[in-house]
Amino acid sequence: MTIFSLLTWAIFGAIAGGIARALVPGRVPAGWLPTIALGVAGSIAGGLPFGAGPAGLLGSVVGAVVVVVIHSWYVENNS
Repeated sequence: MTIFSLLTWAIFGAIAGGIARALVPGRVPAGWLPTIALGVAGSIAGGLPFGAGPAGLLGSVVGAVVVVVIHSWYVENNS
């Protein structure tokens, strides 16, 4: 894995995580680094089955929304 691919994953994760945070109602208890991490996790979970292109972006955002909702639920129930 090259530096360029890591940077691409981080940027794509930030975009997917930001869109996911905007779509999830309520306060999401995460800063920008956790948002990138949640976005990357969601991109992997939702984007890989759909491949590259528009379907992959949609899958990545859907996966990121699911990961953000799970994260928000976990943080709320453990505080």
